Amino acid sequence: MTGFKTAGIKPWDEIVAQIRAISLRTEIALEEVPAPQKLAPFAIALTADVDIDVGTGRFVLLHDPAGQEGWSGEYRCVTFARAAIEEELANDPSLCDVSWSWLVEALETHGATYGNPSGTVTRVASSSYGELVGRDEDSEVEVRASWTPTDGSSIVAHVLAWAELVARISGLEPLPEGVTQLPLGR
Repeated sequence: MTGFKTAGIKPWDEIVAQIRAISLRTEIALEEVPAPQKLAPFAIALTADVDIDVGTGRFVLLHDPAGQEGWSGEYRCVTFARAAIEEELANDPSLCDVSWSWLVEALETHGATYGNPSGTVTRVASSSYGELVGRDEDSEVEVRASWTPTDGSSIVAHVLAWAELVARISGLEPLPEGVTQLPLGR
């Protein structure tokens, strides 16, 4: 393989344990789901759902100790985040650029260094016809992205950046710097 090996790699089991220990803000339900089996020898997948079906996302961490040509490393983060939006936002020409910038900012905020980013931002506005007339207009935005972590010592930072993207795209206000949300009482 050409390119670099990801620096500071922890053993796979340790990375998985750290990911499973992540705690997110109370509005986001995080769940481990079956990971794709054919993309890499090792993988873990998570979904995130924001309260009241506002937004959703999926994060997959792939690991191939031999690396893969397109990754330029041993790990690859593959993600998406989707949320319903107001129709006016779907028509805003800057929506795609802003949505992508939320991902980049989240990666920077969490110190998640990366290379080889790729992705798309899709905005959709739907109208109903025929038997479906009378349904409300439906609009959403979706960010699909992948990147290669360049510092494998903190893969958790990449998961947290994705979770922040899911929160932002879903319209959740960022928590002020230095503020940690306390878990709700049972």
